[in-house]
Amino acid sequence: MAIATPDVSPATPRARRLTRRSTFGDILTQYGLPLVAAALLAFAGWYVWTKRVVVVSPPPPIQPSHSPFATTLAAAGVVEAQTENIAVGSATPGVVTQVHVQVGDEVTPGTPLFRLDDRALQGELAVKRAAVSESKSQLVRLEAEPRKEKIPVLVAQVNEAQAAVVLAEDALRRSEETFAKKVSTEQDLVAKRELLAGSRAQFEKATADLDLLKAGSWEYDRDVARSSVSKAEAEVQRIETDLDRLIVRSLVAGRVLQVNVRPGEYVGAPPGQPLVVLGNVDKLHVRVDIDEFDIPRFHDSATATAVPRGNLQQRYPLEFFRVEPFVVPKKSLTGETTERVDTRVLQVIYTCDPVGLPPLFVGQQMEVYIDARPEGSEPAGVERPVTAAPAEDRPAEEPSGAAPRSP
Repeated sequence: MAIATPDVSPATPRARRLTRRSTFGDILTQYGLPLVAAALLAFAGWYVWTKRVVVVSPPPPIQPSHSPFATTLAAAGVVEAQTENIAVGSATPGVVTQVHVQVGDEVTPGTPLFRLDDRALQGELAVKRAAVSESKSQLVRLEAEPRKEKIPVLVAQVNEAQAAVVLAEDALRRSEETFAKKVSTEQDLVAKRELLAGSRAQFEKATADLDLLKAGSWEYDRDVARSSVSKAEAEVQRIETDLDRLIVRSLVAGRVLQVNVRPGEYVGAPPGQPLVVLGNVDKLHVRVDIDEFDIPRFHDSATATAVPRGNLQQRYPLEFFRVEPFVVPKKSLTGETTERVDTRVLQVIYTCDPVGLPPLFVGQQMEVYIDARPEGSEPAGVERPVTAAPAEDRPAEEPSGAAPRSP
C-alpha cells in the first residue's frame, strides 16, 4: 500500500505565517496608532482655534465729531485773542528788578508790566543834570554882564596906563634935550621912545578892555551858551527816555495771558521767548488753516462751525471776519498720522462768541467744519434725521431673488 508523505513544498511556510493568530502588538499597530494620530490632530485643531488672536474693536470712549454739512471742508483752527496774541519783549537788555502784573490781570495802555535795573542810568542822569546847571549858569553870567564891580577896576587900570604915558612922554622930552646937548647917548633916546610907545599901547589896551566890559557879552556868545544849555537838556531827556524804556508798559487794553519773566532774571534784546503775552479776550478769534488744495472750495459766505478738542459734542458757531491773503507754510500741527507738514495753508480768521457755551481759552485747538457747497446753491444747514416714509408711500418689498421691476 502506498505511504502518505508530508507536503514539503516551498509554499508551506508562507501559508503558515498568513494564517497565524494576531497578537496584541498587531492590534495596537493596526488600530491604536491611527486613533492616537486622529486624537492628536483634533487636539492641535482645538488648540489653534482656542489660542487664535481675536481682534476686537472696542467702542470709542467718546463719540467722535462729525460734520453737520453734506459737503464739508474740514480744517484745523486755534483760538486766539481778538487783538491776536501780543508777545511783549524788552527793547534793552538788563536784569529784571520787579514784575508788576500776574496772569489774568486786566491792563490798559500805559500799564507797567515789568521793570529792569536802572542804577547805571540814574548815575549818568545825575551827571547830565549837573551839566545842565553849569550851562545855565554860564548863560546867566553872560546875560548879566557887565558886572558893576569890574568897571572901577578897569577904570583904575586905564588911569594907570594914562599916567605911564605922561611919565614916558616927560622922560622922552628930557632925553631929547640932553641928547641935543651931547650929554646922553642916542641909545638912551631910543629906549625912551620905545618906553613911550609901550605905555601908549598899554593905555589903548586898558581903554579897549573898559569899553568891552561896558558893552556887555557878545550876542553870539550868548547863542553858544544857549545851545550848550539845549544840548545838556537834550542829554537829560535822552537818559530819562532810556530810563522810561526800562519800564516795559502795555500798549493795548487787554488781559495778561502769560508771564515768562521773574525778578532777578536777565533778559536779552531781543529775548529768546515772549516775556509777557497780552490779548483782548472780550471776543475770541479762531485762526483756521485751510490746505492749499482746498482753497478753491472755500468761500467767505459759507457757514462754519467749530468743535473743541475734548468736547466733541459741543459746537460753536463761527462768523467770518477776514482772510489773510498770504499763503504760508503750515505751522499749527494737530498730531494726526496722516497730516502733511510740507504743505502751505491759507489762514482764515473767524469770530467766535462763546456766550452761553462752555468757555474757550486762547491756544485751544478746534476742529472746524466749513460748508463746501458751491456758491449760489441751496444754503446748507444741519443734517436732518432721515425719517421713514409712510407705509402707503413705500414700495412693496421685493421677494428675495426676484428680478427688479422696471420703472
